[in-house]
Amino acid sequence: MNVVILAAGQGKRMRSALPKVLHPLGGQPLLAHVIAAARSLAPARICVVYGHGGDAVPQAFAGQGLAFARQAEQLGTAHAVQQALPHLDRAQPVLVLYGDVPLTRPSTLERMRLTDERQVKLLTVELADPTGYGRVLRNTRGAVTGVVEHKDANERQRAISEVNTGILCVPGPLLGPWLADIDNDNAQGEYYLPDVIRLAVADRVPVLTERPDEIWETLGVNDKAQLAQLERVHQFEQARALLAAGVTLSDPSRIDIRGALSCGSDVSIDVGCVFEGSVKLADGVSVGPHCVIRDTTLGAGTRVEAFSHLDGASVGARARIGPYARLRPEAALADEVHIGNFVEVKASTLGLRSKANHLAYVGDSTVGRDVNIGAGTITCNYDGANKHRTEIGDEVHIGSDVQLVAPVKVGRGSTVGAGTTVWQDVPEGGLVLNPKQQQHRTGWQRPKKKAR
Repeated sequence: MNVVILAAGQGKRMRSALPKVLHPLGGQPLLAHVIAAARSLAPARICVVYGHGGDAVPQAFAGQGLAFARQAEQLGTAHAVQQALPHLDRAQPVLVLYGDVPLTRPSTLERMRLTDERQVKLLTVELADPTGYGRVLRNTRGAVTGVVEHKDANERQRAISEVNTGILCVPGPLLGPWLADIDNDNAQGEYYLPDVIRLAVADRVPVLTERPDEIWETLGVNDKAQLAQLERVHQFEQARALLAAGVTLSDPSRIDIRGALSCGSDVSIDVGCVFEGSVKLADGVSVGPHCVIRDTTLGAGTRVEAFSHLDGASVGARARIGPYARLRPEAALADEVHIGNFVEVKASTLGLRSKANHLAYVGDSTVGRDVNIGAGTITCNYDGANKHRTEIGDEVHIGSDVQLVAPVKVGRGSTVGAGTTVWQDVPEGGLVLNPKQQQHRTGWQRPKKKAR
């Protein structure tokens, strides 16, 4: 089949310069969700009809094998579909979707496939309050005879609770002629795509209806309140899938997944966590409250404590991260590494069982196994113009408040005394420190605060 996605609306109620279909839901543009659902059908062609926002929509999805048709004037949904016709295989059915209706399930769209070349399918729902929706008209035998928009409906028609969602599938050879016969003689002065139903009935083409599994599959986004509502629906559906897979969630209503989250067995996630991009949690991983994890892999049995931020990191098994730790891109931690509170690691590797438990910065470094990095230690990797690397061998002990001025190498088994600035390479097995003399004065009086 062909899929046409209507995405030309301005979205005035969004109060934003960003085209409506590019507003994010679950970390991806609304339109991306619709395209993903369309691709699940393996269609021959997908054409996106865009308008407001200039070329922002085509640019956002460039290189993805999509066709784009510009609707310069927004004259209605039928007019929008007409712009897509040159990009379609006219011999194949055409499924029409909407770029601001992001949560339609692939299983629902599968039911929209035509089973006959002379057949139309319409997706409908029953609403307790159908105000604003087009009503589905049926005859005494229950056959669909047309769709009337709310503004054009009379009192009896407005009492109908079955409404048109706008999603329909039409035989390709018939779509063009029907679109050409649609006029704009209605309250809005627009060319309505649902008028295709009236023309199909006139040509004695059966109109069948399908229903979604959930009403929210057909809900669109017109303002930020509706966007927030669907965000919660989307997040809860993802949480429900995690629960079904055996993941422990402290509160399914307090998790945000803005990408792809993969979990092994016996994974637990506390409240307020955000997962972005591609995140993989191996068996037995535990994530504490209010963590942000992006494009990161955590090995089996690793624990991330509260308020930690991990971005582009790779962590081995049985590691301990946080609380209040930050792993930046290209941080690669081996098994059993400990990164404690207020420690930042960037573009560095840490070997087996190495530790930086307090208030340290490790950047552009290669750290061996069984290394202890004391509180207040920093790798001085930036000279104001270029980044340089620090190399720390196995079994090194680094005291508190140490500055390692890169490029520098600290040899295997050496010890760096507290408060030392290291700007030359340190040989293996020795002690390095900056000589200091401690002074002690007897009888010294501490200053006293003056009375006011």
